[in-house]
Amino acid sequence: MTDMVIFTDKFKEAVSLDIYGRSYSLAKAGNQCVQCGKRADKFRNVKSAKEYTAMATCQHCQDKYWGGLPNE
Repeated sequence: MTDMVIFTDKFKEAVSLDIYGRSYSLAKAGNQCVQCGKRADKFRNVKSAKEYTAMATCQHCQDKYWGGLPNE
């Protein structure tokens, strides 16, 4: 891994522990949401699944953050 990837992973870990009280790496390893702690294995589309790989947030928490689908 490059130094930047290692730094980014350590940053995500520190921020998630500070803000959510949950480990980013443990959430990812257990297919859980770092925000709410629920299972994070069902996503609306490929874009949402990719968002999980980057931020470890479930569909519900992504919808809360990004505003959900129009008409929801």
